[in-house]
Amino acid sequence: MGRLLIGMGLLLVVAGLLINAGVPIGRLPGDFTVRRGNFSFYFPLATSIILSIILTLVLAFFRR
Repeated sequence: MGRLLIGMGLLLVVAGLLINAGVPIGRLPGDFTVRRGNFSFYFPLATSIILSIILTLVLAFFRR
């Protein structure tokens, strides 16, 4: 459990550094935005896929 918490903490630190560096996390080309009148819908498909891949690799690394 301790390793998992450390890994998640490191992941949050890296994500924070990337956001501060100007990397457009959450605004990738595969993210969909629909705006109609006073309704807007945002679906971060590409961001979700990339986040899933990164988390899978990090968790696989810490399970060994």
